[in-house]
Amino acid sequence: MSKPIDHTWLTESHTFSRPVIREIQRAAREGIYDIRGFGAKRKLPTFDDLLLLGASMSRYPLEGYREKCDTAVTLGDRYAENPLTIDIPITIAGMSFGSLSASAKEALGRGASAVGTSTTTGDGGMTPEERRHSNLLVYQYLPSRYGMNPHDLRAADAIEIVVGQGAKPGGGGMLFGQKISQRVAKMRNLPPGIDQRSACRHPDWTGPDDLAIKIQELREITDWKVPIYAKVGASRPFYDVQLAVKAGADVVVVDGMQGGTAATQEVFIEHVGIPTLPATRLAVEALQAAGVHRKVQLIVSGGIRSGADVAKALALGADAVSIGTAALIAMGDNSPEFERQYNALGSSAGYYDDYQAGNDPAGISTQNAKLSKRLDAEVAGRRLANYLRCLTLETQTMARAAGKSDVRNLEPEDLVALTVEAAAMAKVPLAGTEWVPGVK
Repeated sequence: MSKPIDHTWLTESHTFSRPVIREIQRAAREGIYDIRGFGAKRKLPTFDDLLLLGASMSRYPLEGYREKCDTAVTLGDRYAENPLTIDIPITIAGMSFGSLSASAKEALGRGASAVGTSTTTGDGGMTPEERRHSNLLVYQYLPSRYGMNPHDLRAADAIEIVVGQGAKPGGGGMLFGQKISQRVAKMRNLPPGIDQRSACRHPDWTGPDDLAIKIQELREITDWKVPIYAKVGASRPFYDVQLAVKAGADVVVVDGMQGGTAATQEVFIEHVGIPTLPATRLAVEALQAAGVHRKVQLIVSGGIRSGADVAKALALGADAVSIGTAALIAMGDNSPEFERQYNALGSSAGYYDDYQAGNDPAGISTQNAKLSKRLDAEVAGRRLANYLRCLTLETQTMARAAGKSDVRNLEPEDLVALTVEAAAMAKVPLAGTEWVPGVK
């Protein structure tokens, strides 16, 4: 019988760690890049690297639950006749039917509507269940054009032109054949069971001047009634935001690299784009430089998890945030309830990221009828609504602590940074100093 290895004296390479070795071995075995869902897993700067300065003597806090702290936000009042007013500064990001089950899309609509906010269609079109259960529904207009039709455009409360996504700026979406059911195929005008890859750019424009023409076209289709959003993956947000404003967008959505995806190359997820923290500051600076900050609203997304994240994003100058992965987790994704089933797939609750496979035990990222029946849309919608209420209460708590009667009154001077890197990215002082790296 062989003697057990004493690992205490072994030194692991930082460059060639065990995960890196496993990936090299997998690539050598399969001869193709790895594809998965979820979002970036590497350690990145986040809003955790910032702290909010509560009030004391020089500032007076508001009394919790007794003094009002508003959370409502109006989106898209630049040109649209009917802008969206949401009760909380948190929206649901676009996640497609195809990527998600029909019951999951319904649950997103139920949860968002229960707390007075909006949800978003994602690629592949609008399902009747989603429209019926979403009081405010944003229709995504993507490069693929899957499921796009004028009827659904007119049935939406806003239109979001997706130029890029945080998990894969410069890359197109993927939907494998096992998730292209008969219903998905019919909506997307695709053959069932065949892998699909979306285009990485819109086929009818090559630059911002063409985008301006497209925005004008969409306004005419909808009689100038609904807001037009432009969504960009965080890569060069200062320039991209200014170009979106120049093209005529009412709202700009900036998606940081922590944003999730149903399926793309892992090399995209981990190595392309910039984190949400610096992207937020750069987007705000772009709006300020164009003289339209607060006139054109900014929504930031990508790794938002808590009311603290929301409050800090608003303090940097965002008008609202959008959540995707966190919403799925609230509904039951990666739940310990399905630990045995995750184990059978070679994963575990809290680690599962093979959304592209269509075998999600929670019934969320699947088109398998048997699995999707596990998700009760009413129950999942209530769980999501509870989570959104909690985020809102946390955001209000932090705003009141800083003496603000409206969450959007939070400002950069309410923040300090814990690291030199975060101070430089957010352009707020390093805690305990007046030093802003690169500025002072």
